[in-house]
Amino acid sequence: MVAEVLRERIVKGELPDGSKLPRQEDLLEEFNVSKPSMREALRILETEGLISVRRGKLGGAIVHAPQSHDAAYMLGLVLQSKHVAISDVGAALLNLEPACAVLCTERPDRDTFLPKLRAVHEEGVATVDAPAAFASAMRRFHEAIVDCCGNETMQTVVGSLEALWSSKESEWLQAAANSGAIPSRDMRLAALKDHARMLTLMEKGDADGITRVSYRHQCITQAYALAASSPDEVDAAGARRAAATS
Repeated sequence: MVAEVLRERIVKGELPDGSKLPRQEDLLEEFNVSKPSMREALRILETEGLISVRRGKLGGAIVHAPQSHDAAYMLGLVLQSKHVAISDVGAALLNLEPACAVLCTERPDRDTFLPKLRAVHEEGVATVDAPAAFASAMRRFHEAIVDCCGNETMQTVVGSLEALWSSKESEWLQAAANSGAIPSRDMRLAALKDHARMLTLMEKGDADGITRVSYRHQCITQAYALAASSPDEVDAAGARRAAATS
């Protein structure tokens, strides 16, 4: 009960991100529970990532508002527990990312975010001869489409899948670099051409066109990552580490 009430206060912003929970003495008085019960409540919240408990004289419980990367990690854990293959995540993105692109295309305020997408695209153009930087820019373009779709649920859910998939692509890139199997310059230019075409269709508001281009583009790019190594399962911890170092 105590954990539920405090969780609600954190989610609603009544306990802001970065603030301290009230002193344990005050919480004990408010909820009229024993110290062991309060410790258990705080342990639950700490396990959920909503607080971090510092020990010692200057200690206390620091509040952490839920973040998108938390959703990606928890979703990754669920998929990993079900032994879901990373190809399954890719298949979901084949259908969901074009939907995000359509949402971008249908937004009446496209002029507010198209400059951001164009800037990421130009990063890809500028790094076409630097495969590692190029691959990073390409992933950011896909992530930016999800981020700009204007639907918070899609941003969180599809963004979580993007995070899991990006981890796989990073592994593929490293393996390809070691083996000399990086896609050719012509292939990289073709990918840039697809992105440029998507920007044009988005600007025109052509939802049908961007659906076709987005789906075909992903089929091609996913094929490289999935063919580079034997099938493997979702790795939630690996995705979290990759996100922390990117």
